Amino acid sequence: PPSSWSADGTDNASLVQALRDNEIVTSESVESAMRLVDRGYYARDRQTAYVDAPQAIGSAATISAPHMHAYCLELMRDSLKPGNRVLDVGSGSGYLTAVMAHMVRGEGGLAVGLEHIPSLHRAGEENCRRDPGARTLLDSGELVFVLGDGRRGHLESSPYDCIHVGAAATSIPSNLLEQLARGGRLVCPVGKEGGSQRLVCVDRDRDSGKLSERIVMGVQYVPLCSKEHQLGRW
Repeated sequence: PPSSWSADGTDNASLVQALRDNEIVTSESVESAMRLVDRGYYARDRQTAYVDAPQAIGSAATISAPHMHAYCLELMRDSLKPGNRVLDVGSGSGYLTAVMAHMVRGEGGLAVGLEHIPSLHRAGEENCRRDPGARTLLDSGELVFVLGDGRRGHLESSPYDCIHVGAAATSIPSNLLEQLARGGRLVCPVGKEGGSQRLVCVDRDRDSGKLSERIVMGVQYVPLCSKEHQLGRW
């Protein structure tokens, strides 16, 4: 974005408003869900939680910049309807999983946060426990966190109408594609660690079940990798 572009805020409301003003958030469903989840509960430092930049959360992981969360939510919004099932791979802080849980809540909707680092798995759930709105979703069972290898997905709750991957894969894991429902959408950064990466959107046709993909834009994410490799980067 140009140097004059800024989506920083001083609190959650002003952050979401800045994202709306810059036309990154363009839909009512995404805006209302982001307003319900205060990023301050999920960042390590509340003072910088509303700056439009990634924040370190430990174990070589980050909570993505707010504009990236917003871009992804807008890409996925048609698959984030009440009653739908969503899988968030590499759930980390729990922030994006909580936002998506608000969007799919009701009518049997479910958001699953999948994280392979035990300390981050615990932290994501603890962050949601601190957030009154997310705590309600945890208590109702509409938001759950699972410890496991994101590259394998979470077969137990599949198929998913929406799958978000918060780390870059060299290629989209076949397990995740298999767990994508007909009519569903998967959003995943693809590319080598430290190299050129692109955000890829994959759709499964509702009638034929065939997959189609398109490149959305260039991005830079941490790698989708083994626990040992991730902790070795830290």
